[in-house]
Amino acid sequence: MAGYRGEDEYDYLFKLVLIGDSGVGKSNLLSRFTKNEFNLESKSTIGVEFATKSLTIDGKVIKAQIWDTAGQERYRAITSAYYRGAVGALLVYDVTRRPTFENVGRWLKELRDHTDPNIVVMLIGNKSDLRHLVAVPTDDGKALAERESLYFMETSALEATNVDNAFTEVLNQIYHIVSKKAVEAGQQASASNVPSKGETINVKDDMSAWKRIGCCSS
Repeated sequence: MAGYRGEDEYDYLFKLVLIGDSGVGKSNLLSRFTKNEFNLESKSTIGVEFATKSLTIDGKVIKAQIWDTAGQERYRAITSAYYRGAVGALLVYDVTRRPTFENVGRWLKELRDHTDPNIVVMLIGNKSDLRHLVAVPTDDGKALAERESLYFMETSALEATNVDNAFTEVLNQIYHIVSKKAVEAGQQASASNVPSKGETINVKDDMSAWKRIGCCSS
């Protein structure tokens, strides 16, 4: 039937990775986004898991392949394979545990050591529902995100607050970068066939423009 797409049909496949200390809620963010589920008895992830979800942006079907790994040190050997091909990352800390926020810099360094410099990164302060236990104020998260040119949101996998928004914002930004590059490549190809009397237009590949702060918690 016209317009029908099978489950495995998509225009773009984007790999995202979830990183951050153990116990910050990475697996529950993943299950909330992909299956709308939350497990209060969630066990630590052993090794690597991944799930997929498709959504439509500008009429294009985007399939997100989201990888989740254990935050414990003993699984560090998987690092390079885990990051390979990732175009987006959600770096998660727990707003009730200050050390998980203080470790963000180490995760960011590892991410940048193993991925393309243009990777879209969203800093996420999870467990925002535990307001009475907050140890990392929103402004601290915002300031770090601004300093490191990251997007930023506070989420609650438990209450499903901002979870869809966080993943969707990352996917939107990746899509816009990819489509912008495709347009520029097309323009450059066309320009090469234009007679020399035509004005030459240099399209700058400025990736810093999108590295601004995204949405924040309300």
